[in-house]
Amino acid sequence: MEICHAHNLSREPAAAKPFGIRVSLPRGDSFARLLGPDWERYHWYATTEERDAALVEMASEHRYSRRGDRPTLRFDPVDAT
Repeated sequence: MEICHAHNLSREPAAAKPFGIRVSLPRGDSFARLLGPDWERYHWYATTEERDAALVEMASEHRYSRRGDRPTLRFDPVDAT
């Protein structure tokens, strides 16, 4: 579908951001009871450098977590092609 009034977009279309990160839960994660076993989310970026920087940031220890907490999310780089 073509965009009629591109100036009204609040963000760039996904086609302009072909490099992504797939966020999902590992099999058997207890959080899946809340989100569902097939939950996943995609974040898209214009360049591989942006994506790789965001991947490092997402996978790092959350600064507001309790000591010893470890995130159980999976982060996988993907390409839209």
